[in-house]
Amino acid sequence: MSEASPVVPYQPQDVMFLWWLADPLAPRRVGEIGLADGNRKVWLRYDAAWLADGFALSEDVPLQGGMFLPRDKDTVAGAVDDARPDRWGERVIRLLDRPARLSLLEYLYFAGDERFGALGVSLVKDAYRPCPSSPTPGFASLTEMNEVVRHVLANEAVPERQKRLLRPGVTLGGARPKSLMEMDGATWVVKFSEGESLDTPLIEHAAMRLAGLCGIQVAETRALPVASGHAVAVRRFDRTPEGRLHAITANVALKAAGEELGYPELAQLLRRIGNPAHLAAQQQELFRRMVFNILIDNTDDHEKNHALLRTAGGHCQLSPAYDVVPSAQGLGYQQMRVGQAGAESSLDNALSEARLFGLAAPRAKEIVKEICAIVSGWRAHFSGCGVRAVDLGELAQYLDGDRLRRQREAFGR
Repeated sequence: MSEASPVVPYQPQDVMFLWWLADPLAPRRVGEIGLADGNRKVWLRYDAAWLADGFALSEDVPLQGGMFLPRDKDTVAGAVDDARPDRWGERVIRLLDRPARLSLLEYLYFAGDERFGALGVSLVKDAYRPCPSSPTPGFASLTEMNEVVRHVLANEAVPERQKRLLRPGVTLGGARPKSLMEMDGATWVVKFSEGESLDTPLIEHAAMRLAGLCGIQVAETRALPVASGHAVAVRRFDRTPEGRLHAITANVALKAAGEELGYPELAQLLRRIGNPAHLAAQQQELFRRMVFNILIDNTDDHEKNHALLRTAGGHCQLSPAYDVVPSAQGLGYQQMRVGQAGAESSLDNALSEARLFGLAAPRAKEIVKEICAIVSGWRAHFSGCGVRAVDLGELAQYLDGDRLRRQREAFGR
């Protein structure tokens, strides 16, 4: 038996190659990406073949020749910025991969093959060869996966055989500890607790279910018991049986369009890049999400927690809602602009620019009243999902506090 070929250590390089992976049988090279401005930015240049019959990855990198350089430091050109790992992914790369250099380009490469959306990064020009990785683990690995997450959170060494359980390429969902898992023939993002007193993963599952009762399209979730409480599994919506879907966050989409980071701005952007036949439903969907986030005290609803998927016809549509969970802080301000009073977490503010969501005032108030009625039963719903009494009591301080309760009651009369 011949010996296995030795693994060649990664050598830093300043140019890599961006690939389009929507069709799993026919990956296509999009172009080159490389470092600039003291290694603090990553540029994009489309290939001639992609210019001939491809599409603009986002509005700030139009389908034309030349180099696209991001305006801000520590960012990547256009939609490619969404292909890099989130904060948890960066932490895993630093701890497990330990590359000789850690520029944005390394983070893009070491994010691997299972990143958000349909883009991939290769060191090789003529073939798609991503950073080597292991097969996605199955449900039987959940307990061990939870243990590995604890090691990473404690900055402890992870045994070589367990490194396969962490997939830093997941760029969806922010800073929370996570990995990937295969269940029922689909891939799921599994998010774990950071050791906080609240069973946040179970609360997220309950909140997502409650959002679904409010007429919001949500990603499918499952609560998975682990030693420290629960993990929450979120079914990936950027994957289909046919392949991968191009996805960009509202952060990229709004900045590319030169718009303020706000719900009304995103609703208006849908008028231009969405399918006209579905515009009314899409704008109403976004309005529902904004109102629900206010009422559930989800004040971490920043622009990276909203995404757009590219459809076969070239239009964009809202992805299912994800990362919806009460912040339990009572801040009184959302992360995105809500209405005329800026980011203020109030229903009056949400209604102040309802017309930008394509809604007449009477219909907007009907929607708010409907969501208020459902959210008023949050405690029974969360209890039915298994949320502990002690956690219900802590959440009630905010969800049933004067600020949110009085707003619900005002629309319940």
